[in-house]
Order: sequence, then C-alpha cells, then structure tokens
Amino acid sequence: MAPAQHDYDDIPGTFVFDAERSRQGYGINMFCMSLMKDENRKAFKANEAEYLKRFNLTPAQTDAILKRDYNRMLELGGNIYFTAKLGATDGHSFQHLAALMTGSSQQEYAAMMLAGGRSVEGNRTRSGKNKPGNSKSKSKSKSSAKRK
Repeated sequence: MAPAQHDYDDIPGTFVFDAERSRQGYGINMFCMSLMKDENRKAFKANEAEYLKRFNLTPAQTDAILKRDYNRMLELGGNIYFTAKLGATDGHSFQHLAALMTGSSQQEYAAMMLAGGRSVEGNRTRSGKNKPGNSKSKSKSKSSAKRK
C-alpha cells in the first residue's frame, strides 16, 4: 500500500513525524532509545550490525544507521530526538548532527541559526503550491487575523 500523500510532504528537506512515519520507524526509534543504557551502547559499539538485528529493522533502515545517514533515518521513520541518541553515542552534539543534515559545517550552521535561521525563500515548497499570495495562503492568514 502506498503511503498517503499530505500537503506537508511538499516542504523541501522536511520529513514530518506523523503517525504513519512513527509506525514505519518504530524499530529505528527503539534502537536509539536502547542507547540510553551504557551496556547497550557498549554492545552496539562492539558489533553494530549484530546489535541492530535485535530491532526488526528493514535493510534500508539498517543501512542508514550503519552509514550514519541521519536524513535517511528520518525519511524512514526515525524521530530526530531519538536519532540524536545515536549521535551522542558517537560523541557528537546535536548542533553537529544538524549541520551534517543541512550539508554545512558546524560553524556555518551555528552562524545561520544565530542570524535567525534558514530563509524561507526557496524552501517553502517543492511544487510551488502554498506560496505566499495564493488563495490558500490568503484564506489562512485572514482566518488567523480574525482569531487575534
């Protein structure tokens, strides 16, 4: 069965952690949660591929974890807060992981965030739908203004 399509699937570089993705990534997230215990971190570091067999992962999920492909883990249902535990196991800060995921150095990522974050220009949608000024956006902004 093909996954349902949602408006938020059109946001570039974004994998919304919805119920469907949560079910898909259960194994990834349970693996990452296991890393909260020192004995599990040691077992994982001793033999990563063997340790991962405990978690009913798909081959693609296993591959993403072994390659430390964080964007792919999120696409396959990993939750950013759970996958950060894997990064911490490897000795990386969350800022380091975010930089990897955005294709920038940690210094570039920190500077971007200190300057207010990534511009929405060119990052709003892939298809051009939901751009400012279209009828869908206008109706949302009018209804938001009424609530204020």
